[in-house]
Amino acid sequence: MELFEVEGTSTTAVATLPEAKQALETGAFDLIVSDIRLGGKRDGGLQAMAAAGLLSPDATVIVLTAYPDDDNRRASLRLGATHFLEKPVDLTTIASLAAQHGVATAVFPAIGADTPLAREIRTD
Repeated sequence: MELFEVEGTSTTAVATLPEAKQALETGAFDLIVSDIRLGGKRDGGLQAMAAAGLLSPDATVIVLTAYPDDDNRRASLRLGATHFLEKPVDLTTIASLAAQHGVATAVFPAIGADTPLAREIRTD
């Protein structure tokens, strides 16, 4: 969460699927970072992505998982994930992907694809 605590960036943190759905219902998001097993549920993150697809369809979605099997990857991409990352994930990688999609972070307060490291990190 501290990664996104920069001027001009508003953040919302949730720990469970119901909290994620409630947050998505309150407004649109530019970036969503979710664990596949949100709230300890096997498919909590996938359910959150399904809700995000309806409620925040333009959001960039970064999925984190310790279970990078093909089924999770396919399901995530089908539900709109932009990036699928295997844990552990370096915060610089998340920051770079956020910058590529116009979201400032503590690592890259100047945003955009022209951010030097942002140009180098690709995960697709």
